[in-house]
Amino acid sequence: MSIKSNIKKILFLCMGVAASAGLLVLLIAAINKKNHKNCTGVEITIKGNDGEFFLSKQDVLNIIVPDKTNQPNGKPLASFDLQKMETALDKNVWIKNGQLFFDNNGILRITINERKPVARIFTVSGNSFYIDSSGKQLPLSGKMTIKLPVYSNFPANKETLYSADSLLMEQIKQLSPFILSHPFWMAQIAQIDITPNRTFEMIPVIGKHTIVFGDGADYEQKFHRLFLFYQQVGAKVGLDKYSVINVAFDKQVVATKKGTTGKIDSLQAIKNIQKLIEASKELPYDTVSTMVDNNIAAYAAPMPTLTILKDNHINTAIKDTLNKVPSSIHPTSLKSRAIEPVQQKRQPKAVMKRSSG
Repeated sequence: MSIKSNIKKILFLCMGVAASAGLLVLLIAAINKKNHKNCTGVEITIKGNDGEFFLSKQDVLNIIVPDKTNQPNGKPLASFDLQKMETALDKNVWIKNGQLFFDNNGILRITINERKPVARIFTVSGNSFYIDSSGKQLPLSGKMTIKLPVYSNFPANKETLYSADSLLMEQIKQLSPFILSHPFWMAQIAQIDITPNRTFEMIPVIGKHTIVFGDGADYEQKFHRLFLFYQQVGAKVGLDKYSVINVAFDKQVVATKKGTTGKIDSLQAIKNIQKLIEASKELPYDTVSTMVDNNIAAYAAPMPTLTILKDNHINTAIKDTLNKVPSSIHPTSLKSRAIEPVQQKRQPKAVMKRSSG
């Protein structure tokens, strides 16, 4: 019995080896046959940026085939070094990743995932660049304009950031996608100025005031409080009465009044903010029922500063309402840290020209 069993094992082993050898021969034959084919064309697919790209298909082709006299069509497939081509693609700053392969018809298929800018940065020295969601610096392009949150007075010029500058970039990376995802804030925030203490001050489109935002911690709650102020104060009395609207402190808005405002300007400002709020149609802000402290009526009094939503003034009903705020606008996990001031002269504020595209 043992001899018959061993013979069967040997036969099965031989059959397995033979089958494997046959498959290997077929595979080698298929590869050789494919390698002897010629390239019949190039198909390039670029993904990202909602159909608007900084790279064209010709740009991609120029990267993998820099010699215009040596085009892919008609060349043997075996002559292509796909790994070298893919490395060339990955070196381009606009390409997040790229893949290349030949299909069964001999077509070179190239798929590109392009980086998507989320903010435009101006440094203290006047340099300017885009960043994507990972913080990668991207050069400006003359091929297209893109509407992005604009930050001025960024303290560092180098791509490699350390300590406080790195934390500041992390905060920008979180703020910018939030602003981009809300049409109201994209329409209202003209520019975000970085202070010497690495906090944010925002310059609005409507209203002659400065928004003191603080650092990037709890940014969703800060924007929510600011929206409530616009909705319940700005839409009623206008925003030109105030020089500063401060949302940097937890659960409150501090608005500082300025001098007399012309009646016509004030009425126009009220109409503008009402139109902006109506046009925004933002779910987290329009559908959340929120009550504001009674001292909001103080806007009519000659007090230099108006404070709303303070902890020690909020009644039980307001607290219950705030507790029902959906998680989508709850504070994030980003921790506030002490940021070292930059020892350099502050650049004057200037509202950057916003592109129309």
